[in-house]
Amino acid sequence: MLKMIRLAPLAAVLLLAMSAVVVPLTGQAQPAPAAATAAPADSAAAPAAPTPKAPTKATEVVDNPYGLAALLKGSDIVAKVTLTILVIMSVGSWYIIITKVYEQAKMGRHARAADKTFWSAASLQEGAAGLKKTSPFRFIAETGIEATSKHVGLLEQVDVNEWITMSIQRAMENVQSRTQDGLAFLATVGSTAPFVGLFGTVWGIVNALTAIGIAGQASIDKVAGPVGEALIMTAIGLAVAVPAVLGYNWLVKRNKNAMEYVRSFGADLHAVLLANAPKTAARA
Repeated sequence: MLKMIRLAPLAAVLLLAMSAVVVPLTGQAQPAPAAATAAPADSAAAPAAPTPKAPTKATEVVDNPYGLAALLKGSDIVAKVTLTILVIMSVGSWYIIITKVYEQAKMGRHARAADKTFWSAASLQEGAAGLKKTSPFRFIAETGIEATSKHVGLLEQVDVNEWITMSIQRAMENVQSRTQDGLAFLATVGSTAPFVGLFGTVWGIVNALTAIGIAGQASIDKVAGPVGEALIMTAIGLAVAVPAVLGYNWLVKRNKNAMEYVRSFGADLHAVLLANAPKTAARA
């Protein structure tokens, strides 16, 4: 009995010690499931975070809506027809200027060849045959030679001097008319191209006023396009007219210099033909 009473406090002490050990262990083991359950949530949310990208520098393309390209793309049929007419005028003017300069240079070579070979020939026929077929001086010489051989019949009633003079004069006028080919076109372009460009200007202003009326306000983006189109038309008209006028004046001056050689050759030829004319024709 006494032993059982002594063992009772010992058992109580052992129970208290065991409870003191077991309770902290249970308290530490409780948060483990919460951490285990929270881990999947964090792992699931981690892939949703966007990864930062390096900033890219944007390239800005500047497009001019008021230039010549915009005129070609955005203009109406009237502006395009006006621009086409100006282009045709410009191409035709430059073609005539280049071809006439070449023809005048070739006429200068023919004049030098005539001075070198024609007058030193044994006869008029031989001198004319020594010139090129395209030479205007050969044409004049053959016309004068033919005039002396055709002074028969009713033509015999005309003085041989006057007949040879008229024949050579007609030949020189024919040559002069050939040198003036194309100059009328240059004169026309020089006088009308500014007005064609002015028509394009007026049409552009009309489009500008129409754009203002539709928009209800005179904003710069509504007006700048048609006004720019109008100014471009004016510039193109002047660019077409100025070379045509300058080319016309320059070619006319060169033609006068070339015709001086032709007239001198014709006067000398007239004297030679009159000296070699048949005596019967001379007496007539």
